[in-house]
Amino acid sequence: MDPIGGWLWLSLFGLGLFHGLNPAMGWLFAVGLGLQEGRAGAVVSAMWPITIGHAAAIAVAAFVTILLGYILPTDMLLALTGIALLLFSGWRWLSRFRHPRTRFRASPWELAWWSFLMATAHGAGMMVTPLLTVMAPAAHAMHGDHHHHAPALTDSMLEATLAVVVHTAGMLAAMAGIALVVYWLVGLEILRQAWINTDLIWVAVLAMTGAIALGLGVWNMVSGSLI
Repeated sequence: MDPIGGWLWLSLFGLGLFHGLNPAMGWLFAVGLGLQEGRAGAVVSAMWPITIGHAAAIAVAAFVTILLGYILPTDMLLALTGIALLLFSGWRWLSRFRHPRTRFRASPWELAWWSFLMATAHGAGMMVTPLLTVMAPAAHAMHGDHHHHAPALTDSMLEATLAVVVHTAGMLAAMAGIALVVYWLVGLEILRQAWINTDLIWVAVLAMTGAIALGLGVWNMVSGSLI
């Protein structure tokens, strides 16, 4: 495996772990449902629609990135992605972290839709876009004739789908681990004693990702190199 490619896949999985650790992505909701019903099965059952909703939000970003990769060069797409991330992180900061609301009792469909809205509102898809931009093979068609060097759109979409699966696997692993630990061993009372402002951390990571993407994009345009 290409070392750079392997690093990108690991990064996608790592971002999935990071997303899964954020209570706003759903594990807190799953634990709440489990405690309300008094069974771990409710925690596990809630994870699947939450995961599907999150994966859908990531998929939207992945497929849009692949399509843009056929129109824009990698460096320009990276720079634009960085600008979008910086603007979005600024908006998230100014909006005082207002969240989409839902009823505590929710059907699987409502839970999946809530998860999609939460991931979208928090910019989860945007956070992985720089990695998807670099991975998009079509964006490297600038090396020569587009028709000879760019892979078929179908192949690019398959790679994007795999990226969504890898990222979502990391998210589910982290979410399931922390939700079950909190349900079985810790309980929600720990959140009052040892709460971490994950919203602040999330916005900081969004801004940092945007700054890196913008810097790489501008650097490549100025130096004439390609990722």
